Amino acid sequence: MTAAAPLTSPTPTPAARRVLTPFPTAEALRLEQVTRAELERAFVRGGTPDLGDLAGWEFRGINHPAWAKVAGIKKFMKGFFREDGKLFGYNCPVEQNVVDGRWRAQPDDAAPKRFGFYEVAAVDPTRRDNYYLHAVLLDYGAGGNKPWDPSAGLRDYLVQLGDDLFLGKAYYALGPLRVHSNFFILERHRRGLTDFARRR
Repeated sequence: MTAAAPLTSPTPTPAARRVLTPFPTAEALRLEQVTRAELERAFVRGGTPDLGDLAGWEFRGINHPAWAKVAGIKKFMKGFFREDGKLFGYNCPVEQNVVDGRWRAQPDDAAPKRFGFYEVAAVDPTRRDNYYLHAVLLDYGAGGNKPWDPSAGLRDYLVQLGDDLFLGKAYYALGPLRVHSNFFILERHRRGLTDFARRR
């Protein structure tokens, strides 16, 4: 199998004019089946996401590795919202049905649990987390999570492969070390929050 083609258009179709489906596309399902080496090649060739094009949307996600199914996190959802002039995001648990089925957030699709918050920004070459300058960084350490929340160690890099298709590469921070854990696939799913008042 060949890896996904890189984003070629510098101005993707505005999200508001796109027709979205509740099911994963054939390309997302294909990416879920390819090797890590093929995902690495696609990731390196990916485009830089537009932060404004992420805000206010929720994306269905597929964790690539086989162990994700055993761990009950094969399918998930991420959302992006503005707060105090910055872009933040969250995760939602999803019903673990077949990977080509519908995404249903838990415990209620209309009022899902939101957890694992992160700040979203361009990768800063002067900071510790600067592996991929063409990506945006989802920094859970800056997301306002509780100090004992294990998600605070996550550092995700995100690139764009097409109008509504994204590829993420996750790392975990252990002090100064960064350990690569997995790739994940995101597709635009539905309108989400434009802002979110988090309960501390």
